Amino acid sequence: MNDKQVSDKIDVPTPAATWSRRIWGIIPWLFFLLLLVAIAMLYMRITAEKAALKAEKAHALKKERPALNVITLEMAPSPIQDRIRLPGDVDPWVKLDITAEVRGRIVSKKVTEGQRVRKGTLLALIDARDYDNALAQTRADYESARKTLKRIQSLHREKLATQAQLDNIVARANALKAAMDTARLNADRCRIRAPAAGVVNRLDAEPGRFLNPGQQVAEILQLDRVKVRVGIPESDVAAVRRIDHFNIEVAALGGRIFQGKKYFLSRAADMQARLYDLFIEVNNPKQAILPGMFVRVEIIKKAVPDALVVPLYATLARAGGRIVYVVRDGRAQARPVTLDIQEGWRVQVAGGLSAGDAVIVVGQRAVHDGDRVHVVRQVRRIEEIDR
Repeated sequence: MNDKQVSDKIDVPTPAATWSRRIWGIIPWLFFLLLLVAIAMLYMRITAEKAALKAEKAHALKKERPALNVITLEMAPSPIQDRIRLPGDVDPWVKLDITAEVRGRIVSKKVTEGQRVRKGTLLALIDARDYDNALAQTRADYESARKTLKRIQSLHREKLATQAQLDNIVARANALKAAMDTARLNADRCRIRAPAAGVVNRLDAEPGRFLNPGQQVAEILQLDRVKVRVGIPESDVAAVRRIDHFNIEVAALGGRIFQGKKYFLSRAADMQARLYDLFIEVNNPKQAILPGMFVRVEIIKKAVPDALVVPLYATLARAGGRIVYVVRDGRAQARPVTLDIQEGWRVQVAGGLSAGDAVIVVGQRAVHDGDRVHVVRQVRRIEEIDR
């Protein structure tokens, strides 16, 4: 055996030596891994002990905390309405401006301001002498033309008058008839009459006053019915279209409420206010409502006759929603709720409560879920809470 062969035999490790070196290399990593596991287990144990201690303390605090006094509202169906109140004003049902149709001087007035008149009632007289004279003249001319027409017609039948002569006298008679009718109208227009029934709101027919055609003589208002005009916001137009009757409160009459029905809803909005005019017809037989009075119109957009209703302040904001506390087995229980119609400080609970539930309405801000409570009073109506 030469030196090379001896050297090769000494350098080659045995399998046992190889495994021994590997085991000794792994041992430090095993110790490190065991150390990490031990640390993790210790952390988990400490965390669990802290949670248990915290829960134990919370339970002890809750157990030690005395029951809180509360007032509850028993849930029972009651009506609620989604309504708005909008300002409006009163217009007369009809406003008539009566003007002079002929030129002349007032000689007398036959009514007074504030007087109720019927259609055709004589209001004032204009000096009609010139018009009567014109009527008498045209009537005489017309009568003369009629007689001439009869003679020409008789002569025409006997072939003693030409067709042209007959046509001329017919035209003259017709023209004089029209002139006579116009003169009669002018004479009649000197008697200024009411074109419709109503109340004389203004009368400018003082004797001696000279009038020209088109000058105002009187103003007549129809007040047995009135129109209430109210501006409707764009957001409420759809709701108003479904409503036919309205409650109208008249402040000048001590807040008296009148019933009205829809007369007309404008199809175009006021370009500045962006409001749609709603006209409401209101019967006014005693004429208590006067034009220009300020009113409040109540518009009921939605009504629920059997809603579950709580005071708005009984609901609390929690995690992006609303909750109320109900009493169950002597403890406060949080209930997420869905709210809908609000009427004043009352609000409808559309989901989350049932009839018979006892909702905490006084003391709800001091309780937490699971707290013991003592119900000192339970009411069935919201109005009883403050009594």
